Amino acid sequence: MENIQLHDKTFVPYFSAEEIDVWVKNLGQKISEDYNGKTPLLIAILNGAFMFASDLMKEVSIPCEISFIKSSSYSGTESTGQLNELIGLAENIEGRHLIIVEDIVDTGNSMVKTLESIKDKKPASIEICTLLYKPEALQHKMELKYIGKEIPNDFVVGYGLDYDGHGRNLDALYVLG
Repeated sequence: MENIQLHDKTFVPYFSAEEIDVWVKNLGQKISEDYNGKTPLLIAILNGAFMFASDLMKEVSIPCEISFIKSSSYSGTESTGQLNELIGLAENIEGRHLIIVEDIVDTGNSMVKTLESIKDKKPASIEICTLLYKPEALQHKMELKYIGKEIPNDFVVGYGLDYDGHGRNLDALYVLG
């Protein structure tokens, strides 16, 4: 893995595709065990979670479904603190077991607002599955049941995460150098 340049910033290697693959396999196995006998609905948050959600779903060995919502709270390398829900959930989720699939939970602002909008629809349960978690940045009390990796409060790109639209296509994770 080499350093990469995105716009005006240099990013250095952080986690390899192989390391990410191990996290995703472990999360898929845990979800399969926890939801055995149920058919969970994975709700992936676009754009960032698309790669993670795809790979995760392949590792879930029980029947499951997937849907997508699109929201955004970033501008450049900073969270704006504002959630802009662009595409909403079309499925009837009343009585369903939901797993919200997120690329990264940092401040928690987006997740809190997403949870508020979903809870009104009366699902049977809601859990959160995130590839990356920044506990130092969290501003809200919340329970994350499935965490791929805890990281410091660093800006990360790759594997679906971007810097102003670039870097999502990288199969590994890079940190601002």
